[in-house]
Order: sequence, then structure tokens, then C-alpha cells
Amino acid sequence: MSLASLITKAIELFYIPVVRRFVPAQIFRYGACGALNMCLDALWYFVIYNFIVAKQFVDLGFVVISPHILSLVIVFPITFFTGFWLNRYVAFRTTHISGWVQCTKYLLSVACSIVLNYVLMKLLVETVALWPTPSKVVTTVITALYSYLIGRYWVFRD
Repeated sequence: MSLASLITKAIELFYIPVVRRFVPAQIFRYGACGALNMCLDALWYFVIYNFIVAKQFVDLGFVVISPHILSLVIVFPITFFTGFWLNRYVAFRTTHISGWVQCTKYLLSVACSIVLNYVLMKLLVETVALWPTPSKVVTTVITALYSYLIGRYWVFRD
């Protein structure tokens, strides 16, 4: 049994009948994959920040990088590829497009998600004058919806 099959079976344990009535399987798998990748991101960040970067500033000669930013830079490619893998083989598993094409599309969709996060936070906090925390919640919901739709209908379409 493949790792993707094991993860899918584990996710399906939580896809109980009451949830099944309201949430389609693909959306449920997408949400579970996102939650799993978010947990992996936090775990990797903790390990890298505390044990690899060791809370130290890094002087590259032309710029000094703070430990929290360096940790983000190191963690991003890891969670980028785990997110791509989870989406390709667990959430949107009926795809027939080549992996390189999908990975490139996924990279573009992630870049757009980062820009969307930035623009929405600037707009909601600085223009609409909404508090930062509710702004982040609204931004997360909109970005998650965007990510699902772009993944479903562009990156991982059949």
C-alpha cells in the first residue's frame, strides 16, 4: 500500500456520515491535506528555528538574516513540496497531467496566494480599518477558497 493510500484511508476515518452529508469528499480531503501540511510546517519551523538555525542571526556579508526569517526561508520549500505532493496524490488524485507542469502551476498558484494574502491584509487593515486578527481570518478564508478553486480547476484538473 502506498503512502498516499495510507494517508487517504486515515483521512477517510474522519469522513463520518454527518460530515459526508454536507462536505464533498474532495473538499474534505483538500482541507485535511491543508491541515496536515500546516502542522508539518509548524513542526519543521520549530525544529529548524530551535536546532538548525539555533536562534542565531546569520550574516551573509551583504545582509543579516534574522533567525525567524531564515527559518521561514528554509521551511518554505519543504512545505511547498509536501503540499504539492498531498494535493497531487491525496486531494486531487484523478489527474493525468505531468508532474512538472503541475508543479509549475502549483508554484504560480502559491505565489498568487502569497500576493493575495498581502493585498487583502493591507486592504482590510489599512483601508477598511478592520482589526488585524479578524482581517487575517477573512484573508485566510478567501485565500483557502481561492487555493481550492485554482487547484481544482487549473493546477490539478482532469
